[in-house]
Amino acid sequence: MISEDVSSITENDLCFYSRKSKFTGKGESIGNQIEMGKDYASRNFGAMLKDENVYEDEGYSGGTTDRPKFKLLMENIKKRKYKILIVYRLDRISRNIIDFADIIETLNKYNVAFISIRESFDTTTPMGRAMMYIASVFAQLERETAAERIRDNMIELAKTGRWLGGITPQGFISEPITRIDHNGKERHQFKLVPDPNELELIKLLFEKFTELNSLTKLESFCVQNNITTRNNIDFSRFALRSILTNPVYATADKEVYSYLVNNGFEIYADERDFDGMHGLMVYNKTSQEKGHSNKIRDNAEWIVAIGAHPGVISGKQWVKVQNLIQQNKSKSYRKVKNSESLLSGLLRCSNCGSYMRPRISRTNKDGVTVFYYMCELKEKSKKTRCDIKNVHGNTLDSLVIEEIKKLASSDSELSTRIGKEKLNIEISKNSISNEIELLENNIKENELSISNLVNTLSQAQNTGATKYIIAQIDEMDKQTASFRERLAELRERSQNANLMDEGFDVMKDILSTFSQIIDTLDIPEKRNMIRSLVEKITWDGQFIDLIMFGANAKKKETAL
Repeated sequence: MISEDVSSITENDLCFYSRKSKFTGKGESIGNQIEMGKDYASRNFGAMLKDENVYEDEGYSGGTTDRPKFKLLMENIKKRKYKILIVYRLDRISRNIIDFADIIETLNKYNVAFISIRESFDTTTPMGRAMMYIASVFAQLERETAAERIRDNMIELAKTGRWLGGITPQGFISEPITRIDHNGKERHQFKLVPDPNELELIKLLFEKFTELNSLTKLESFCVQNNITTRNNIDFSRFALRSILTNPVYATADKEVYSYLVNNGFEIYADERDFDGMHGLMVYNKTSQEKGHSNKIRDNAEWIVAIGAHPGVISGKQWVKVQNLIQQNKSKSYRKVKNSESLLSGLLRCSNCGSYMRPRISRTNKDGVTVFYYMCELKEKSKKTRCDIKNVHGNTLDSLVIEEIKKLASSDSELSTRIGKEKLNIEISKNSISNEIELLENNIKENELSISNLVNTLSQAQNTGATKYIIAQIDEMDKQTASFRERLAELRERSQNANLMDEGFDVMKDILSTFSQIIDTLDIPEKRNMIRSLVEKITWDGQFIDLIMFGANAKKKETAL
């Protein structure tokens, strides 16, 4: 946490978070929490708590972190805007111990101290850090206990061979089944049922891979023969590998059992259950983390059981395919790599939309590597699905650099366009700023009016005026919520406008130096500089379209 003396803390270093599940105007109201936060900051740091550093979530539960102002606060913490976060009470920031520990870990990572006024929880002190550590230990224990419970449940589910839901593997559909449990109650489950048409394709893929012994060749075979996924998308090598290595297609026989045992899989079935008739079910195959793509777990973590569906691929063939894939791992797919090309990842075929990749042709008498850009789909389909003309890579790279140099000149249409865009952004920012100021004033006025009405209500109890005062409070509360929603929208628009403005400034800076330095850079540096300016380049067999970054990017069409 922060190591500097508290006397060095300024008003810009402090932020405050407040939350209440519903508006009452009494007790620990948002307003009361903020006042206590300001008082604490003044007494302990000699600094004012700025209004713009106060984050308020009214009407949101502490059982989840899905709160708009809380999210904005954490984003700003990750941008290192603050050094100390203050709350009135621990449960204002979270009522969930795991969420709380995750929040503390984030604060630690970005060197932000955490203070809870009510509990005297202050991580700028040794006792506060000790409390934080204890909370983290309990949270980790809860995570591990939950993980054990989940795994135990998976093991029990595995014994049933049922399908747990989600997208079914290609070749199967899910079908509901009903059973009576030991208490005589109906239980509804699902099992996989073969889809004959799709299973024919699965069998073909296994056969062709055994014949071709290459995922790349199998991918080309599928592209050339218009063989697609159930969503009518071309099979990639990765999608094909996922099918070929999925135990769900294997017939549970003795060969498969031996393969699983020898390769460290955790099997929850007896050897005698591998009867040569049923398929396999696998649980706990992937690890799923929020914000990250799924990752395949190690074989030893998989839970393998006998499925309720019939096997599709014989054990002998399935094991053979696994061994071939394992042998080919060391021969991973090798594209022709060209360290000279500048436009790989930017250049697309306008005919089919595929990327165009560099392919080396030869080395000329001057020792220069001559290469061409070729459409990926053209290459994979052997010209059956795209036959666009290749483009000379050395010539195209040079031409793109020359075109950007022209666009970089101060009197170019692009420079004029950037100037106009910056002017429009400035006008928009001023308009947004004025509306934000107006809304903030309206919110303050409403909050003051509501506070006054609450005081009036307490004095007018048991009178006929009560219902009218409550109706006024409700109406003003709804209006304030509407103002806050609009305010959040405007602040987001303001932030986006600032980012766009900064983006155009960066583009202007790069353009102003492009002509002077591009020819002095090495290949990776040239590549990065071009990518900072160019969004996309397309080739139609005769012309290229050079599309620059920006909402109204200049589109330059050039014959080659």
